[in-house]
Amino acid sequence: MIQAVLFDLDDTLLSLNLTAFLARYINGASGLLARASGKLRVNIMTAYARAWLAAEGEKRRDRMTNQQLINSIIYKQCGIPLDDPVIADMIDCYERTVVPRMGSGIVRAEPKEGAREAVDAVWGMGLTCALATNPVVSMECDRARMAWAGFTEDDFALVSCAENSTRAKPWADYYEEFCGKLGLSPSECLMVGNDAKRDFAHPECGLRTVYVGHAKPTRALWAGQMSELASALPAIIEKANSEE
Repeated sequence: MIQAVLFDLDDTLLSLNLTAFLARYINGASGLLARASGKLRVNIMTAYARAWLAAEGEKRRDRMTNQQLINSIIYKQCGIPLDDPVIADMIDCYERTVVPRMGSGIVRAEPKEGAREAVDAVWGMGLTCALATNPVVSMECDRARMAWAGFTEDDFALVSCAENSTRAKPWADYYEEFCGKLGLSPSECLMVGNDAKRDFAHPECGLRTVYVGHAKPTRALWAGQMSELASALPAIIEKANSEE
């Protein structure tokens, strides 16, 4: 029986130019770190990109959180200890005060039509609602993007981020870890997302996906627009439960 619905954030609940946002984030963070350390900004930017790719790696065997892995790679690449209290405070201040202002212009951040109604519908059906966003950035970055979408942490039972996750999408280990924190198995959850690759667990682990993107993935339990999801949700849940 379905007990929880997990939502992706970027281009699912929130419309934005994700590439532009990540570029702005890296540019700003790298500039701060360059001024503090004397290292070249371009080298720090490259280290961030490599660290994020490593966090998403399929062949990871470590048990570090994604944030710990990112910190270790940036330290190896640039000699900058992101977990040093002074540097950590600087990045935290940047993420709390600067990142929330990055949603305008080329980033074009705005709520997806029907997103609030879909989240409210999940809670209204007595199900648990959680935010399973790809966990390669911090909770502060998640909070900023949630706010752009019109949400807060209080709207979700759990939010994934780099600090509380040891794997990333689309790997089954990530989904199993996330569902486990809710006290559930993947087969008791539905994933809602727009990414035909990342929002479908690989390899399959029992998690079914409701697709709200522009492709037509054959694995989707249901495919449509976010604006249609709230009204379709009861039938989707009934279908998922009937297939067990």
